[in-house]
Amino acid sequence: MALRCLIVDDSDHFKEAARRMLEADGIAVVGMAATSAEALRWFRRLRPDLVLVDIDLGEENGFDVVRRLSEEAGGRRPRIILISTYDEQDYADMIAASPAVAFLSKPSLSGRAIDEILRKSSA
Repeated sequence: MALRCLIVDDSDHFKEAARRMLEADGIAVVGMAATSAEALRWFRRLRPDLVLVDIDLGEENGFDVVRRLSEEAGGRRPRIILISTYDEQDYADMIAASPAVAFLSKPSLSGRAIDEILRKSSA
């Protein structure tokens, strides 16, 4: 069964490009959101296996979205990966403190990279 993914990003262009690429890699993108409210609504409805959350959501903060999604999940820690065009070192402390399982730069986004992250996080 394909991994079911929700993408949270304020760029429609990026969401569509990421959807095409991930689906070509065998990951089913079941929803896309641009705001924290949309992300929570889709998360509750779809219960995806994985959520990709952009750190910079325009006027919103991806770290807040990750925290809210984790609270929504209750006892089950959702598999959330923070994504950004910025370098990981720019946000290293905030990434480490967040409930996200990892960070992945947008240029490195691929099904293989996600599989590797999820394997490491469940080990």
